[in-house]
Amino acid sequence: MSTARWSVVVPVKAAALGKTRLAGTLDPGARTALVRAMAGDTLAAVSTARAVARVVVVTGDAAFGATAAELPGVEVLAERTAVGLDAAVGLGIARARDLAPHDGVAVVLGDLPALRPDELDDVLARAGGVARGFVADAEGTGTTVLTARAGHAPRPRFGAGSAAAHTAAGHVRLAVPRGSGVEQDVDVAADLDAVAALRVGEQTRQVLHGLGGRRTG
Repeated sequence: MSTARWSVVVPVKAAALGKTRLAGTLDPGARTALVRAMAGDTLAAVSTARAVARVVVVTGDAAFGATAAELPGVEVLAERTAVGLDAAVGLGIARARDLAPHDGVAVVLGDLPALRPDELDDVLARAGGVARGFVADAEGTGTTVLTARAGHAPRPRFGAGSAAAHTAAGHVRLAVPRGSGVEQDVDVAADLDAVAALRVGEQTRQVLHGLGGRRTG
């Protein structure tokens, strides 16, 4: 297993614009709160993983960005206009390479509220053995983590079918234990139940606890 140091990019969409597929399940206020809570718990796990040397958050959410900037080892890049996920990731990767050109770079999406630091450390250790890697989501079709070892450039292809797209781009799928928080993202209503069955972070736990009367579907 590799002991390499990693820079991690965490892209976070403006909360009011995030998780639109939950619009039929959560009212706007609940959805905004959930997006920020999940991003906060994801960032807490990422920033405390042993293999992570620094974190670059790319976000169009000023409130979340202000909170994230207070964490040690976290730099925030403000996304002034909506440029799309791959473009936002590209901005973060470029900054991470400027800060530490000899470290590996990983992208961790901001909707992994059950992610634990040790799980990310395990993924990054495995990622050190391949030039480019990725972690598929629980369904196996999406991507939650993208990696590139030092000396290699990530090839982000996020969006529908991103697992296949990343494989085609030369990223190797990294094995993780079934039920790991690193693969359980939240996109649709069923994911809320799946993630609630895991040990989610405190911010998300509080939001989920208050959702009983705010689910509309």
